[in-house]
Amino acid sequence: MWFPGDAPGDPDRSPHTQAERTPSPREAAIPQGAAPMNRKAPSMPTSYGFVSTHPPTACGLATFNSALSAALCPDGMPGGIVRVTAAGEPGTADPKVVHTWSADDNDGWQLAAKALNHFDVAVVQHEYGIYPGADGHDVVPMLHQLTVPGIVVLHTVLAVPTARQKSVLEQVARAADAVVVMTATARDRLAAGYDVDPAKVTVIPHGAHGHATAPADKGPRPHLLTWGLLGPGKGIEWAVRALARLRNLPQRPVYTIAGKTHPRVLEHQGEQYRDGLVELTEVLGIAESVRFDPLYRDDASLGRLIRSADVVLLPYDSREQVTSGVLIEAVAAGVPVVATRFPHAVELLTDGPGILVPHGDAPAMADAIRKILTSPDAAGLGGTPSPAMLWPAVADRYAALAQQLLAGDRALTAAAA
Repeated sequence: MWFPGDAPGDPDRSPHTQAERTPSPREAAIPQGAAPMNRKAPSMPTSYGFVSTHPPTACGLATFNSALSAALCPDGMPGGIVRVTAAGEPGTADPKVVHTWSADDNDGWQLAAKALNHFDVAVVQHEYGIYPGADGHDVVPMLHQLTVPGIVVLHTVLAVPTARQKSVLEQVARAADAVVVMTATARDRLAAGYDVDPAKVTVIPHGAHGHATAPADKGPRPHLLTWGLLGPGKGIEWAVRALARLRNLPQRPVYTIAGKTHPRVLEHQGEQYRDGLVELTEVLGIAESVRFDPLYRDDASLGRLIRSADVVLLPYDSREQVTSGVLIEAVAAGVPVVATRFPHAVELLTDGPGILVPHGDAPAMADAIRKILTSPDAAGLGGTPSPAMLWPAVADRYAALAQQLLAGDRALTAAAA
């Protein structure tokens, strides 16, 4: 099994040697005597093609891909993005976007693959519901069409998938040259519940921006913060109920709920969830202590907001979430976290910079907040973030993985010559 820091095909750190690793369809298709499919000279900068949702699309996947692509391909370095959009979604003038794959284009995977094949390595963000086809199946033929090494980043690994979800993910993994997951939990779920070659799998954590150095503009009252796209399942109602239990603190906290309503939620349900939260604050008599902030924030503005918080609350209802960018950003900024026991939080916060509470338990959440705000022992709970959590270090690990795949390509084609 792979552990953080392991790399596919490293015989010293895994029982699976490179020779035992199951070849991707792209590798298996190399005929004897074929010319190398990737002719990049080793001294040239590696170019990366990404396929994902991408800003101005508002979702966690788009935010992740934007940050990773910027870290791997800083200004002046070769790279490009195949942007996946919902039907009817407006385009973008971003020069980094080299092609747009609309969800209503049944054959869009062919042009997406063609665009990615202009780069040295393809980095494919995988999430159910992003790509066309049942459970996003159209990403599979796109992967088969690649003539360059393909790295698939799995953002969701379900513990109890449907039969079709399981089949799609297994096909994606078979077609990839390398599979990246961001937590040990996701790696273990793959090993236990899916037919995926473990020699292809490596753990590279979610990256974070360097918000720990942002100005900490503290207000007169303790500040609680949740940010991200709003919608049912975020569990913010439990945080609001927890706040109502903190009336007897010397200074009642103020709670900022920052973020727009998720576009898909807005399309189907309007502002029902946000309106329900506003009504709940009024019923509980704490409306003056809760601020709804729907503004879009760039990295600098978000950093100041995070650093202004005394506690970040992640009251999510999900028991499936193996990756949370909000969690990583809070921890990397050195702000204590109170989170429900979703998998990524359990992995990161156990004996770490925060407190875990049961799902849907407002009293337990209130007790955890109270402890952080009043206990001297909790004063340093946020801790000092590790540089390894930041995007430059994370991008270095993707680059190292890409170089392994490119070196493997050269070895395979040399042997076939």
